[in-house]
Amino acid sequence: MRLLLDTHVFLWLAGDDKRLKAPARRHITSASQVFVSSASIWEIAVKARVNKIEVDPEAVIQEMLICGFLELPVLARHAAAVARLPLLHRDPFDRLLVAQAITEPLHLLTADLRLAAYSEMVITA
Repeated sequence: MRLLLDTHVFLWLAGDDKRLKAPARRHITSASQVFVSSASIWEIAVKARVNKIEVDPEAVIQEMLICGFLELPVLARHAAAVARLPLLHRDPFDRLLVAQAITEPLHLLTADLRLAAYSEMVITA
């Protein structure tokens, strides 16, 4: 299985946070490929800049590389796919991640139960 990590899932993994449960960890370790979206790095940078989180975006990129995860760039087709999603969730970063997962296809691993309504490509753990 090829996985795309939701921003929080990636941050929890990188920080060895207990909020990342064992099933999610198993999905990550058993995946054939694990991706982190450049949209997640952008989200982290935005939230760090407005002091919502205390994370260095450059350090996050290094952690992504150390973990052996692949960067998924935001492509025009990903952005366009957002327009086809129903308005079930208002967070633009999450909607873009869902669109990327559906378009690629990848399974999006998230803790946000609301995202599961978008597609069978969303795994909540």
